[in-house]
Amino acid sequence: MNNEPYTHVNMCLTPGKAPRVGVSFHTAQIHLYNLLVNGRPVLDLSSADATVSISTNGAGPVSDQDVTLARELFNAAARYLADCERLHTDPSSSDTTSKATDQTAA
Repeated sequence: MNNEPYTHVNMCLTPGKAPRVGVSFHTAQIHLYNLLVNGRPVLDLSSADATVSISTNGAGPVSDQDVTLARELFNAAARYLADCERLHTDPSSSDTTSKATDQTAA
């Protein structure tokens, strides 16, 4: 198995539906940027191949939904950190697969 870092980007175009873009970062070489642009927060995740930006709903003022999403991002990042630390310490524990949880902001 080749464990070279990579970024996977795909786009799905289906007649009559909105385009869908997927970005998967499989690299530790991601740059994270927190910015304030015109009074709104922006989180950028960038590799050499792609950038994903997350900001407020409709690029408008911060809403309750934006705060909820920020909390969910924080919690998902904390779970990712815990998994990375556990697997780094005990690679044999990678035999277990956790269930994905939908953390979509409502």
